Amino acid sequence: MTKPAGSFIWYELMTTDPVGAAAFYEPVVGWKIVGQPEPDVPVDYRHIVRADGGHNGGVLVLTEAMLAGGARPGWLGYLHVADLDAALPAIEADGGKVLMPKMTIPEGSFALVTDPQGVPVYVMTSVPPPGKPDAASDAYDYKTPQHVSWNELYAPDLDAAKAFYARHFNFEFNSSLPMGPMGDYCFIDHGGETIGAMMQKPEQVPVGMWNHYIRVADIDVATATVKELGGQVFNGPMEVPGGDWVINGMDPQGAPFSLVGARKG
Repeated sequence: MTKPAGSFIWYELMTTDPVGAAAFYEPVVGWKIVGQPEPDVPVDYRHIVRADGGHNGGVLVLTEAMLAGGARPGWLGYLHVADLDAALPAIEADGGKVLMPKMTIPEGSFALVTDPQGVPVYVMTSVPPPGKPDAASDAYDYKTPQHVSWNELYAPDLDAAKAFYARHFNFEFNSSLPMGPMGDYCFIDHGGETIGAMMQKPEQVPVGMWNHYIRVADIDVATATVKELGGQVFNGPMEVPGGDWVINGMDPQGAPFSLVGARKG
């Protein structure tokens, strides 16, 4: 069965160096990044493959034209919508913008938009693989390593963001965690589970952004590997409610990233 509207169904790394990104994320997370540029295809797009053979996302190689247009290394998520043609004008009417118009590929149709606060996110109406009408994305999985395990929004206007995502993506906000001067950490409930949270953008974060936490088997091993391979760790390991530990950092190509996992030492 397809995921309910508002589900995160795919994650994309934008990078200037796919070989360097593979050399970093493969040892840190355990993924394989596969694919090569194809002749006469203007976009170099590769796939992130987990150890179980499933695909957790893609790698978009940024071109000089993309960089000139303002694109930068980073991670973006894809939110499922039931009808992309209906979703795009509704998002625009509510203050969002369409940055990249609808594109259609065998896997479905998608577009890059921003919410009313300027935070980019993809929206996609996906198509199940041939012969597998009940197939659904498992790119998000709270418990399993090599999947994205948490989706966090640093919102320039928290109340407006909550209202927007509730209207367009069926997010619910039923509980929160007070964080003192940083405000409330508002948990996102969707499809019967808690998939992430929103918070007011901290001053040290330059722009509003979605922050996706990749689960690893051992946070201390992964943190050491990040440092050995030239990545930066800005925060952590820090314990979070539930017993997991997280880090926030930047990969060697300049893409912010976050990891979550158990501490086994």
